[in-house]
Amino acid sequence: MERQKIAIITGGSRGVGKRAALELSARGIGVILTYNSGQTEAEAVVSEIINNGKKAVALKLDVTQVKSFGDFKDQVLHVLEKEWRRSSFDYLVNNAGTAQRSLIKDVTEEQFDELVQVHFKGVFFLTRELLPFMADEGHIIFISSGLTRFSHNGVAVYAAVKGAVEVLTRYIALEFSDRKIRANCIAPGALDTDFGGGRTDGQRKSIGENTLLGRIGLAEDIGSLIAAVLSDDCRWVNAQRIEASGGINV
Repeated sequence: MERQKIAIITGGSRGVGKRAALELSARGIGVILTYNSGQTEAEAVVSEIINNGKKAVALKLDVTQVKSFGDFKDQVLHVLEKEWRRSSFDYLVNNAGTAQRSLIKDVTEEQFDELVQVHFKGVFFLTRELLPFMADEGHIIFISSGLTRFSHNGVAVYAAVKGAVEVLTRYIALEFSDRKIRANCIAPGALDTDFGGGRTDGQRKSIGENTLLGRIGLAEDIGSLIAAVLSDDCRWVNAQRIEASGGINV
């Protein structure tokens, strides 16, 4: 009998992370999702998965606290043994993030450092901490942004660190190729989620007018793509940036 695959999803309590957790569990994959402040929301996602006859666990993680990653790894190993009788996992989805809404002239050093911590430094060191416990032929998904291809005012630092993640994706794929571990980067376009404070009706309309498919993206659009890219159907996709934007700003 083939062992059940297991995915770790950071920022899995809402938005894209939540949809990825639900999509993966529906495909028979065990889920460990993380949350920072949204414990109630995370537990609701876990309950939904369990009520559908699948298995999931929520763990607290602040991706800005690199020194806590060792303790987080120990929690992951404990959960893997307790719930799945395993000492390894198969997929890592680096999804947790925060938004930026400030022009370059207004960015403070504290804002800059937080964006780097959340979107690059935390991603780098968490991935490195967990990689020894990823099964060979595993797969890592990094989340970037359409903003690395096109530009808008007020998101310069956010877009720049997402660009760094896209480069990191290729290097992870290169340096862990001996273990047949794949790494890919998904770059969503504009999404109708509560990320960064949500969208107004006017923003939804404007985004739809600038998108070939005529609407703003949904968390479900990205969650299902994450599940698809992690599947064996995409086993030959590696070290790639995959934009999922409906054709925005073409």
